[in-house]
Amino acid sequence: MEASTATRNCGRSVQHLRSFLSPNDNFRFPDACRSVLRIGVIEGCGIGPEVVGAALRVLDSVAQTTGLTFELQHGGLVGERAEERYGQTLPGCTADFFKDVFTRGGAVLCGPGGGRFVYDLRQQFDLFCKFAPVRPCAELASVLRAVAENPSHVDMLFVRDNSGGVYQGQWLTRDTPDGAIAEHSFHYSETQVRRLATVAARASASRRGRMHVIIKDAGVPTISELWRDVAGAEARRLGVEAKFMNVDLAAYEVIRNPSQFDVVLTPNLFGDILVDITGILVGSRGATFSGNYDANGNAVYQTNHGCAHDLAGADVANPAGQILSLAMLLRESFGLDESAALIENALASAWRQGWRTVDVAEPGCKVVGTKAMAGHVCEQVAQLAAGSH
Repeated sequence: MEASTATRNCGRSVQHLRSFLSPNDNFRFPDACRSVLRIGVIEGCGIGPEVVGAALRVLDSVAQTTGLTFELQHGGLVGERAEERYGQTLPGCTADFFKDVFTRGGAVLCGPGGGRFVYDLRQQFDLFCKFAPVRPCAELASVLRAVAENPSHVDMLFVRDNSGGVYQGQWLTRDTPDGAIAEHSFHYSETQVRRLATVAARASASRRGRMHVIIKDAGVPTISELWRDVAGAEARRLGVEAKFMNVDLAAYEVIRNPSQFDVVLTPNLFGDILVDITGILVGSRGATFSGNYDANGNAVYQTNHGCAHDLAGADVANPAGQILSLAMLLRESFGLDESAALIENALASAWRQGWRTVDVAEPGCKVVGTKAMAGHVCEQVAQLAAGSH
């Protein structure tokens, strides 16, 4: 089995994030030489089948160059495609697929799906914690025209809640003599905030000891006070510094001065918005990725972008985020640090050689489509693997 120590991702050390979920750090990776490495695959909607297909081509290249064996288990419909057939974005048959993959020790590589799919998935399987790393690659540095500072100084880890807040609230629309009224109620419990704050504080203690907690004091005062109290207590308990920042200022500072951030702890809605903004820091929203975890380490890996129906079928979507989510899956769920680094370095090498999808193209680059970009990454996987022997 590959070593499970820190490796390199675009020039930076990477630690196993999954261990921060457990107070006893008792997760065990499967033995890659003896175990079946099961990966559930959900293609999703819109550009999902294209970018997931690209990632699976890269996985096949990794398997060929490393000798690892992966068992792929393909799931059913989600999002709008599922709603058309079943009347819901996460039908029971697809939920059973996720349950089966988790029960058998696997992890899920998931394409984008619309509607309530991701919110219902996270609620049903208590995937309460989203880890979203943000580390710009030097190969795209000149694409980052909106960033004021050197992107090599940026290394953030967003720890976002998936279990509460606006996205997991209650809503209805009612008619009145004065017209329709839309109502939405939501809450956070101390237990929800504490379990996520503990994860973020553990991560911060292993990094630079600094944790930003994103709130909105005047806008949502009681919830912000709860996050202040609970996250502050967990930070003190684990010996890390907690800084509190209102979300509107955070959106500005993430672009103006991103190197000030290390671990960023966020409620559901705020994290969704801020992580999307970080697409500017990595060159494109199409290059963002994350993993969603329950307390036992069961995980779904995905991009942070949507279905992009306007791009579907045009062979123009950037597969980088889905490819990087695959690398995250191999590292965090299977402990395959070397294979994960191989994928990340292969993508960076393809970018360095000038191969780009249109969203990260620059003068002098060679613009290619989704399939061709995946092909160039596969070529670099083979070349880098051969050069390491």
